[in-house]
Amino acid sequence: MAVPEAQLLKTPLHALHVELGARMVPFAGYSMPVQFPTGLMAEHKHTRQAAGLFDVSHMGQLRLAGPDAAASFETLMPVDVIDLPVGKQRYGLLLTDEGTIIDDLMFFNRGEDLFVIVNGACKAGDIAHIQERIGSKCQVIPMPERGLLALQGPKAVDALQRLVPGVEQLVFMTGGAFQDLFVTRSGYTGEDGFEISVPANRAEAFARDLLAQPEVKSIGLGARNSLRLEAGLCLYGNDIDTTTTPVEAGLLWAMQKVRRTGGAREGGFPGAAKVLGQLDGSVPLERKRVGLVALERVPVRDHTPLVGWGETPAAIGEVTSGLLAPTIDKPIAMAYVTPQHAVIGTKVNAIVRGKPVPMQVAPMPFVPPRYHRG
Repeated sequence: MAVPEAQLLKTPLHALHVELGARMVPFAGYSMPVQFPTGLMAEHKHTRQAAGLFDVSHMGQLRLAGPDAAASFETLMPVDVIDLPVGKQRYGLLLTDEGTIIDDLMFFNRGEDLFVIVNGACKAGDIAHIQERIGSKCQVIPMPERGLLALQGPKAVDALQRLVPGVEQLVFMTGGAFQDLFVTRSGYTGEDGFEISVPANRAEAFARDLLAQPEVKSIGLGARNSLRLEAGLCLYGNDIDTTTTPVEAGLLWAMQKVRRTGGAREGGFPGAAKVLGQLDGSVPLERKRVGLVALERVPVRDHTPLVGWGETPAAIGEVTSGLLAPTIDKPIAMAYVTPQHAVIGTKVNAIVRGKPVPMQVAPMPFVPPRYHRG
């Protein structure tokens, strides 16, 4: 059932979005801008060429504090938390006891605490899960008083350093405090850029200051989705959820060796037997996440069924995210397919309105990343 507009939550930038003529839609319980008057295509290309400002204040921010915070948090994920250096950020995965994904998140070691960002649609459940599992071992402190902005694109650093001198010294997946801001050099577009935690009561003024920079324009959810898909990045609820494991999702890079079989701290996370078994082959995989490029100019959308190539095709999987990629001007998709169909170059058919559309398994990301690594 749709949530009435009056019941939707509003981010600190809501009034600004309306002023700028954004088309607002319900998203994760919030009223969010899906696009601005220039449209999705222009917003997407502007982010790739200059700098796009995204309102991501619907996402959840929290702190984990106390001497046992890192060790405790590590028990919830197949990720190395304990050894993460101060000043560094890492991608993490909260798992169910069956080894499937509750949510993906980012966490940062600030020395005195761990700063955690979770997805907006999952934040209430994530915080409750973390509190239930490790709340007796460390402080779990939600931060609803903070807004969150993402400034993404090759000219993001030019714009931000005028307002926040020193951010240009950061490299990918590092960050720090700059007065009342907490800034990380990261994002979810494949571009260089920053995520900026700002006091909610100052978020609109700071966003206006950013938009006054010649490189920066407001960008909506539509382009955020197309940018992350070109970058080969998962959207929780589409490409990963509580039916998918990290191994099926191809997120092995998020599982450091120290947590794998033979590592110094192997296992010890929910669903470890299944996840590590899938990793070493003792537990067979039934499907894998792949990238697909259409061989005809027909967009292939989410939930499109996939069948094998040949005269008597059988069902082999389903598209989880798909659209016409603005940067490469080709239809692209992510999907889960049977392992034998996951090899790069394999041809499959997507069934669009009853007709087959040929697609080919392709490497991801579809657009090379441009993170600033120094």
